Amino acid sequence: MVEHSSKDRSPLLPDRMRQDDFFVCDIFDAAPKGDMASMEHPIFSISTKPDRRMRRYESGQNFVEIAPSIKGLATVHDRDVLIFCISQIMAAVNSGREVKQSLRFKAYDMLVATNRPTGGESYARLRDAFIRLSGTRIETNITTGATEVLDGFGLIDSYSIIRETRDGRMQEVEVKLSDWVFNAIRHKEVLTLHRDYFWLRKPLERRIYELARKHCGQKQSWKIGLEKLRGKCGSSSTEKEFRRLVQNIVKQDEAFGHMPDYAVSLEGDMMTVTNRREADAVISPALSKIRLDPEAYHDARTVAPGWDVYMLEGEWLQWMHEYDVEPPRNPTKAFIGFCRKHAEKNGRP
Repeated sequence: MVEHSSKDRSPLLPDRMRQDDFFVCDIFDAAPKGDMASMEHPIFSISTKPDRRMRRYESGQNFVEIAPSIKGLATVHDRDVLIFCISQIMAAVNSGREVKQSLRFKAYDMLVATNRPTGGESYARLRDAFIRLSGTRIETNITTGATEVLDGFGLIDSYSIIRETRDGRMQEVEVKLSDWVFNAIRHKEVLTLHRDYFWLRKPLERRIYELARKHCGQKQSWKIGLEKLRGKCGSSSTEKEFRRLVQNIVKQDEAFGHMPDYAVSLEGDMMTVTNRREADAVISPALSKIRLDPEAYHDARTVAPGWDVYMLEGEWLQWMHEYDVEPPRNPTKAFIGFCRKHAEKNGRP
């Protein structure tokens, strides 16, 4: 279990949430969730300085082009705003309430929920985050909710500061999410994040966790080459420097076990992510070679609405292993059938 230690050697941020904040339980009823499209592709900058590079990323037939705002590209830490908004909306969806593309909330609540300081500078940084999120422009053919948005768009369409204190601190904020992000929410193309995500200090740590959550999910492990990882992180570091940065994270994780959900290790040019919760669950080599078509996950969400399809994939593989089931000739068809039966038996989550 990860401890939120304030010791000097801890790689984690301190726990800034005061225990007497009575509304925290209401905030945390909404588990942190991230949209899978931005978890897969390097939409957010991991630079700690303003990043004003034009970026283009290609994966197969998919592409994404990102143009910076006047304050630079939206950062991994700016993504906290989206995670907070998505989490609040998903909590409403799962409770059967009507949701809209615009969300109104108290700035203080967002700062507390994402483990940020609540002093005056934090409100100024939050204002800058809104500028970068709305000003960073994206063009892509990546679909969310089976909808392709071809026009350029921001991660949020707009933001409004409804109320401020006398000293200029924002109190109440309204954010309108982009069609791209809202489509992902409506079709539940989101994954739940570990709450300790907000205690990760380094942007690269957060990015590695996002990729692990997307690709490893509930499976035992996932491997990726350093050069491919560097591309998926959108890093501008040299190969040598990037290796050093990853090595530092690996060493700290070996010492503290601070990375949520997954342990990270490095051997040569290959980084391995291992699911901490599934460390004792081993599947046969034949089953571990199964690769599903990307469309399988879309179809799985259709037959098992609301369920985390990557969790279901892990359960499906583990079920075949435990009952000594041979790898199916058509893995996609078999997986969809498993998801359909799971939903029929268990209903909606």
